[in-house]
Amino acid sequence: MFYQQRRVAGHPVRLDPRPARIAGREELLNQIADRLTVGSQPVVVALSALGGVGKTTAAVEFAHRHLDRYEVVWMFHAEDPTALVQQFHDLTQLLDPADLLDQSDPVTRLHAALAGRDRPWLLVLDNIRDYAMARRWLPPRGNGHVLVTTQDGHWPAEQTVPIGPLSVEAAAGFLLSCAGEYDEESARKIATELGSLPLALAQAGAYVQTTGRSLAEYLTLLHTNRMQLLRRGAPSSHQAPVTATWSVALTELADTSPDSITLLRLLSHLAPEDIPHRLLLATGTPLPPDVHPEVAHATDRLRSDQFALDDAVAGLRRHSLIGPPAEVVTVHRLVQHITLEQIDPDQRQGWQTAATALVEAAIPADTSRREAWPICAQLLPHALALLDPIGVPIWRLARSFGHAGDYPTSVAVWSILAEAHTTQLGPEHPDTLSARHELASWTGDAGDAVAARDLYAQLLPVRQRVSGVEHPDTLSARANLAYWTGEAGDAVAARDLYAQLLPVQDRVSGVEHPDTLTARANLAYWTGKAGDAVAARDLYAQLLPVRQRVSGADHPDTLSARANLAYWTGKAGDVVAARDLFAQLLPVQDRVSGVEHPDTLSIGDNLAYWTGKAGDAVTARDLFGQLLPVRERVLGAEHPNTLATRANLAYWTGMAGDAVAARDLFGELLPVRERVSGAKHPDTLSTRANFDYWRNQADR
Repeated sequence: MFYQQRRVAGHPVRLDPRPARIAGREELLNQIADRLTVGSQPVVVALSALGGVGKTTAAVEFAHRHLDRYEVVWMFHAEDPTALVQQFHDLTQLLDPADLLDQSDPVTRLHAALAGRDRPWLLVLDNIRDYAMARRWLPPRGNGHVLVTTQDGHWPAEQTVPIGPLSVEAAAGFLLSCAGEYDEESARKIATELGSLPLALAQAGAYVQTTGRSLAEYLTLLHTNRMQLLRRGAPSSHQAPVTATWSVALTELADTSPDSITLLRLLSHLAPEDIPHRLLLATGTPLPPDVHPEVAHATDRLRSDQFALDDAVAGLRRHSLIGPPAEVVTVHRLVQHITLEQIDPDQRQGWQTAATALVEAAIPADTSRREAWPICAQLLPHALALLDPIGVPIWRLARSFGHAGDYPTSVAVWSILAEAHTTQLGPEHPDTLSARHELASWTGDAGDAVAARDLYAQLLPVRQRVSGVEHPDTLSARANLAYWTGEAGDAVAARDLYAQLLPVQDRVSGVEHPDTLTARANLAYWTGKAGDAVAARDLYAQLLPVRQRVSGADHPDTLSARANLAYWTGKAGDVVAARDLFAQLLPVQDRVSGVEHPDTLSIGDNLAYWTGKAGDAVTARDLFGQLLPVRERVLGAEHPNTLATRANLAYWTGMAGDAVAARDLFGELLPVRERVSGAKHPDTLSTRANFDYWRNQADR
């Protein structure tokens, strides 16, 4: 033990030496001070967390900072109950040297001595095993405070102050201080690899100092020999390296709660992110036949017995090996590494296969549905960690983010998949080209039409060479190049590219093939965007009866043609006719797709817009007001289409005469647009321009 025992101004004090370094814990220390307020009964605060996170350091630092606040400050090391009794006896002898208290039990005698003191006192009970054990040692009365450190995650919530790892910046600064170095980049990377765990950081600093290695060299060793490295370099202030910090807990769980070990092994194969453990273990999909029988049996037990899973979670939480359980749990990355290291080599592949199968089975079958989107978001980091990047399940998962309108994430995921396909299958494999196609498309939807155009321009010649100039995939790439050329600002070039594509599509697929009709529709659209709304209207008028004959009156493509005919009729100058056409279309779209289908909502948006353009701004405002909560419920509050409806509501509110409300609505929308779409997205720029306009109008 490292006690410093002395009297401060005549008061008994026994504490571990003050920490030489402490970083990133000012908020925690202030929180402890706020919670420890003097009351009629002892106030208990428990620092509950994973071993190695710095509970003792925080407790000791707090005690040293507040010595003048207390008459008695005494620290107990609580690992060994027998030794703890002796420590209680030591303090009792100081407080009751004449043996005036009539109790033989040192614990009861000390409680009585503390209860009789007028001035505040502080006890630090370090490393209490669990709340049940602690109850004997906690004073029942007295004007004092008790600061407990424990790994027990079941401590009463009203007494608990949870402690997490340091921030990466604070962790990097702490490591630099321990190592005596100035390599900030390596320090940040090491901090990330070690999950910002103070003990591991102190151990890394001690290793660097004692071996003469640099932080950059330590980082390399961490990548190549992680577990051997983590067994070395225990800091002088700690008796054991980080690998031993949780060994007692893991050994105990293996004997008393094998289900906890099963769960921890599965969780340790996943990413160090929030883990939807109940979702993963809810599926009844059989595990692959090559999973080791013992692994399969242990995993199936957690899936088939709800109490087995509950008990497993409780066992891990008792040692803070997982974060507080809710819909998700967290596992520190070093706990994951150490858990994996302890698995029997013959079973390691089986555990990974089982974890992979659980993630695959949890991916919804239809990721285009709104209820699937939050599930996919939870699964993404674990899918990227485990799943085959060229497999069907992760493709299904990747598409969910585009459906959800989370275009930045979609781009990030497809970038990973496209690179993996290129590496594993080669740059010209058809699946690689399909992944590149997805990446280009979602890049455009994310707001970078120029990049999307350029990606399709790079893809097209490869498609032509691999598949042939008239293959459907090649023609699709040509069509997308044309589309994103228009979205990048060159509507004339887009129109011309579709004009060149259409006769090829006619010849290859036939004049009434759906792909040909889609090319005709896009030619009409970009003709309008190029400035000839009358020609666009006429082209859609010619296309519509063909669509009706080929696809049927209620087919989505037919309804889309009707919507575009209405739109370009309005753009051609007949806003009343546009309004009426959308009014006629809405009940059909409603009947075919349902009142909350995105296409129905789009028709509703257009009806509201053209109603406003026809001169009825108040009705337009009210229609958009009715649409907005439906948009939010169906697509979510931050979906691009929802934000477009919010923008229209703001605009027509202003046009209806309330410039102040319009300004405020655009002001509320702008930061959301910036966060969702980016500061330079056209929709963000439009929102900013509208905010400025209505602000000026409101100031007049």
